[in-house]
Amino acid sequence: MKFTNLMLPALMALALAASAHAELTEYRLSIKNHRFEPANLVLPAGQKIRLVIANLDPTPEEFESHQLNREKIVPGNGRTTVYLGPLEPGSYPFFGEFNPKTATGTITVK
Repeated sequence: MKFTNLMLPALMALALAASAHAELTEYRLSIKNHRFEPANLVLPAGQKIRLVIANLDPTPEEFESHQLNREKIVPGNGRTTVYLGPLEPGSYPFFGEFNPKTATGTITVK
């Protein structure tokens, strides 16, 4: 395949996007016994982050936060990734839709 001058900007944009995506700081959250661990996760303000959520329970759970505008199913004994930010300093509560009494937590952004 022959590349033209018109294709070069698109290829550069793709390379930059992939590079920026790969450089995200990763944080981890787990679900065990229908509880999020840690229950309070501290993240830096003004940065995009990758949040990897591992469900150690055999049943599915949902990571949900109205303040973060995120809702994602985490399969039993599975994992999922949620991208956040950049966020302003503050507290952002989250909960598990399937076990809302026990699966609760807060992301604190400093």
